[in-house]
Amino acid sequence: MSKNKVLIKYGGNAMQSESLKNEIAQKIKVLHESGFEVLLVHGGGPFINKALELAGIESQFFDGQRHTSAEALVHIERALKGEVNSSLVGLLNNSGLKAVGLSGKDGKLAIAEKRWHTPIAGGEKIDLGQVGDVKSIDTELPERLLKAGYIPVLTCIASDDEGNDYNINADMFAGHMAAALGVDEYILLTDVDGLFENFPDPQSILHTMQLDDIEKMYGNIITGGMIPKLESCEIAIKGGAARATILNGTQPDQITDYLLHKKSIGTTIHK
Repeated sequence: MSKNKVLIKYGGNAMQSESLKNEIAQKIKVLHESGFEVLLVHGGGPFINKALELAGIESQFFDGQRHTSAEALVHIERALKGEVNSSLVGLLNNSGLKAVGLSGKDGKLAIAEKRWHTPIAGGEKIDLGQVGDVKSIDTELPERLLKAGYIPVLTCIASDDEGNDYNINADMFAGHMAAALGVDEYILLTDVDGLFENFPDPQSILHTMQLDDIEKMYGNIITGGMIPKLESCEIAIKGGAARATILNGTQPDQITDYLLHKKSIGTTIHK
């Protein structure tokens, strides 16, 4: 019998608390022991900001999107791979699992392409420097690791066909990875309990949504940081993931409550 494949996108406040990081590692261990094949994709916004600040590199933003110079990318990659990824791999290994840290560059598991930004106000496209989109995914390496009982921990740096390196939005990277792997469950850990029709009224949480519902909600119900998360869900489901669920990463019990105990929590999106 094939195992259920779960991709967890991890970020936000849950990543900055050592106790929460430990709890999430324990939940991943429970999932693994319960027969799930688990992959982790992480971002690292606060760690990137700190690394650039220490390097004296000022960030320029266009409609909320960071311009990344070649110099900045060196520090971003160091923060994501050397600090965040290494820390998560260590935590999972210490919990008794076998974790492997990877970026999109390893085994060419992700090929990037340059991202150009179209300003909201209109006008010429803006060059964001070393910021990329996912062009293609090769699932062979993560699939082999999963079958051998490892937990792949992926960070969102990848190269293009010419060998130029790019930083990719972690939500987008995770969505493309979930699609290519055809995961049974794509879990996005955020800092809230899901998508609300009238935030923060707990009675207004939307527990289930269809893919077609999302387009109508951009700009009113889906705003700010939720926009890339829902776009990521769309990419995942349209590309082959069975469903996507937004859970609160600051409450790690939600992971096992949803996946193992089948509780109606968070927001689940399906076709």
